[in-house]
Amino acid sequence: MRIGMLTKEWPPDIYGGAGVHVEHLVAELRRKVEVDVHCFGEARSDATAHAVPASLLGANAAIQTLGVDLEMVAAVAGASLLHSHTWYANLAGHVGGLLHEIPHVLTAHSLEPLRPWKAEQLGGGYQVSSWVERTAYEGAAAIIAVSHGMRADVLAAYPTVDRERVHVVHNGIDTAVYRPDADDAALREFGIDPRRPYVLFVGRITRQKGIVHLINAARRFGEDVVLVLCASSPDTAEIGEETAAAVAKLRAERGDASVVWIQEQVTRAKIIQLFTHALAFVCPSIYEPLGIVNLEAMACETAVVASAVGGIPEVVVDGATGLLVPYDAAEPRAFEVAFADAVNDVAADPRRARAMGVAGRERAMSDFGWDAIADRTIAVYDAALAG
Repeated sequence: MRIGMLTKEWPPDIYGGAGVHVEHLVAELRRKVEVDVHCFGEARSDATAHAVPASLLGANAAIQTLGVDLEMVAAVAGASLLHSHTWYANLAGHVGGLLHEIPHVLTAHSLEPLRPWKAEQLGGGYQVSSWVERTAYEGAAAIIAVSHGMRADVLAAYPTVDRERVHVVHNGIDTAVYRPDADDAALREFGIDPRRPYVLFVGRITRQKGIVHLINAARRFGEDVVLVLCASSPDTAEIGEETAAAVAKLRAERGDASVVWIQEQVTRAKIIQLFTHALAFVCPSIYEPLGIVNLEAMACETAVVASAVGGIPEVVVDGATGLLVPYDAAEPRAFEVAFADAVNDVAADPRRARAMGVAGRERAMSDFGWDAIADRTIAVYDAALAG
């Protein structure tokens, strides 16, 4: 079996959960089957990289993506099966499967119909990305959903898809890499006072991650609780400006020391230190198929306060590894108040927070190992190849 793995992200260009998933999945798959990785961007030693065709450099970002996908299609001859991740590579998988007469499997990390705010970023390109995704899902030999919540979303968004072709294989975590690190050098580097409890957010500045809701909620945090935002790469100038305004308002009301905003890309080793020393990790997402960053925090023995959306409840056990807060798009202020209350509850009982962190690591180790996830993925490949 020779797999053509199709992805936008590949190290060192990892910026989201899908990229983390592909990196670790491939590492385990390569112990069992042949895997050729095809990715976007500059040349790599461990993957075939494809750049935007020169003739499309001035085009809409969605059209540039299609150009890269067609470059991939021409390069995957000889594969037994294609496996694509996110709409960025879905067209390569769909067309490549048709051209080379091999199965196309895709992993559903998110769904375009559930991310309408992307129209702000892509303009008419959002209609293109939506068409690509729908076409690929309806034509795929198999779809891997990263949670049961995600499977339900796939079937609701694309009702013509055969239910039997949609399989659940959760995201995973490398608990040998993500583990508690007592070193606090990263805290000193970023100006975080280790004597004060802090809650940590890690993610892109995008409406999906609910970052403005979190900043608004922080205005109600207990007096000693600091918000640390490890947040960069805004989807649009507008969301970047909105986030900056919310941070400025928070600082005006609670003082400059109430929030630390890290706007640079932070190395994995430093992120692990930030996870380890946090009172809790906060995930206020309004849409999240699984939320691999919650697993990363749990593996570092950190309690999690998160919105109860998508696949998050399949990772964070309410009351055991963290606290879950219901989200209702019609009542954003109520969500912000409830989220602040949950953070304050954790802050009021540090012993309970530590116990949640220990339970979280135990859960990450027992239920989300990459070796088992690779085996379940290969089982989906075998079924697709069997027809």
